[in-house]
Amino acid sequence: MPANIKKPAKPEKRRTPEFVKSLRGVKDWREVSEWLAWRDIEDIECITPDQAGVARGKMMPSKKFTSNTSLALPSAVFMATISGDYPEDSGDFSYPEDDGDLKLLPDLSTLCVVPWESDPTAQVICDLVHQDGRAVEFTPRNVLRRVLAAYDRLGLKPVVAPEIEFYLVRKNPDPDYPLTPPVGRSGRAIGGGQGYSIAGVNEFDELIDDIYHFSEGQGLEIDTLIHEEGAAQLEINLRHGDPVELADQVFMFKRTIREAALKHEMYATFMAKPIQGQPGSAMHIHQSIIDQKTGRNIFCKEDGSESEAFYHFIGGMQKHVPNALVMFAPYVNSYRRLTKAASAPVNVKWGYDNRTTAFRVPRSDPSSRRVENRIPSSDANPYLALAASLACGLIGMTKKIKPDQPASTTVNDDEIELPRGLIEAAALFEDDEDLREILGSAFVTTYAAIKRAEFETFMEVISPWEREFLLLNV
Repeated sequence: MPANIKKPAKPEKRRTPEFVKSLRGVKDWREVSEWLAWRDIEDIECITPDQAGVARGKMMPSKKFTSNTSLALPSAVFMATISGDYPEDSGDFSYPEDDGDLKLLPDLSTLCVVPWESDPTAQVICDLVHQDGRAVEFTPRNVLRRVLAAYDRLGLKPVVAPEIEFYLVRKNPDPDYPLTPPVGRSGRAIGGGQGYSIAGVNEFDELIDDIYHFSEGQGLEIDTLIHEEGAAQLEINLRHGDPVELADQVFMFKRTIREAALKHEMYATFMAKPIQGQPGSAMHIHQSIIDQKTGRNIFCKEDGSESEAFYHFIGGMQKHVPNALVMFAPYVNSYRRLTKAASAPVNVKWGYDNRTTAFRVPRSDPSSRRVENRIPSSDANPYLALAASLACGLIGMTKKIKPDQPASTTVNDDEIELPRGLIEAAALFEDDEDLREILGSAFVTTYAAIKRAEFETFMEVISPWEREFLLLNV
């Protein structure tokens, strides 16, 4: 086309304001076709979280997606370690004789655009079922749904609100070199001690604008964003809501934040302890439970005082969270965050507005009373962390487990009350029959086997500490 001739404008598509505004929440395949056509979507990413929370799936043209194409993934995808290895048959774990494909069922309510792609692309989160339609017991989204079904049978509905911390770091293609903070708009690498610093946030204004832009494009809602204590450590808080929807949001946010960081020549990392000498990164989980009939928060009596269910929920967490720690701290690096006198709790104490306890009850009006689980690290799979936390609380309520007295002083300098490493945590996890019953035996066995395999892979690596202190001294 000659340069002096303008390309004709694309005809305007007319839809209702509600249709144009909608980014998520389509209900049937007719709406899907309209949604895709309106946005000229060319490709669809059909994704699902694996045990590590990594997006697995398939990409296809949008026309194939709407043509009732059968989607499948090998079941082995959900038995792989973070390094891509597979556990050996041992103990209760063994690979099924029929290692067939699992069907991907798109959850159409999660359909949204992929705003960082140059070509019009959409994404949809999928559930996993067997060929006969049965839910796959050991996949993360189904594990969370299993826990929620246990609540539903009691007429209860959990409400959660996650808080996710992460670091921005300079690009570092060589894993032998330590990670370092990135250079912000001032031209200098940001230092630590910047908790709640607006200037610290402003160092990365353009990147944060992209995070907001990408989030809005996917229908993800950020409540607040702050700078944490670590150097270039940020935290995003999400609004409270349904656990599956919030786990989906954390799953999507991790992808979003990584993509925004790459656009600005940085890495975003959700490692629990990425930089030596800096605070670790957590994924705190706020939890309350609603009576489905009355809509009331069961942690609160009519007079505003704490209910028995509130105390039992905490009691269950105190007793069972150490056994479920492998779901909150899933890697060898996770336990570097859980050290004495660090910002992370190493105890199973609880208290009112006491951030040194594992289970904090924030200040709120009685109807909003909630329990914050401060143990999970940001490297945890959000579906599994929410499932484990809610499972521990539910066990406490059903078995009427009483908590100890609330702590009113600093308790993070006391003895460590949690498993110190991955192998110990995996063993405790397998031995907890109450957790096995609510989470599903197939999941517990598979997950523990994966964690043991990851530990064995880690043990093959010689660390700088060993070379520094053992090379010439032993």
